[in-house]
Amino acid sequence: MDNSKYVLNEVGKGLQMGMDSISNITQKVDDANLKEDLLYQYSVYGNLLERVNDEISHYSDIPEQLNPMQKAMGWMSVEMNTLTDKSNSKIAEMMLQGTNMGIIEGVKLWNHNPDASNEIKSILKDFISFQENTVEKLKKYL
Repeated sequence: MDNSKYVLNEVGKGLQMGMDSISNITQKVDDANLKEDLLYQYSVYGNLLERVNDEISHYSDIPEQLNPMQKAMGWMSVEMNTLTDKSNSKIAEMMLQGTNMGIIEGVKLWNHNPDASNEIKSILKDFISFQENTVEKLKKYL
């Protein structure tokens, strides 16, 4: 069975969740270097999302969007977690948790879909490796 659309939609939703989280959290960041790193992450996620959406269009489909409840839960999580602590360490910790969830999901998609097309594998590989690099970048803020 071809899971291509499923894989692409899952990666797309993960990227959307990451971009929403970054949008919510950068408003709380005072440190210029951390904000720059987060905005760079947002930019790369946006580029990956364009690749996902382009690939989905080959299947005559439109990408799935996060549902409003997922967006609201992400926003509420940022608000609650930064209510008393907006330090670089706290923000990096929150971003690391989300990024690690993305790595886990990406690796599961990779392992469970060995017959994915080369383009989908390329997107997955870039998704996973960028997040792994992001983890290393965020550690310096802990």
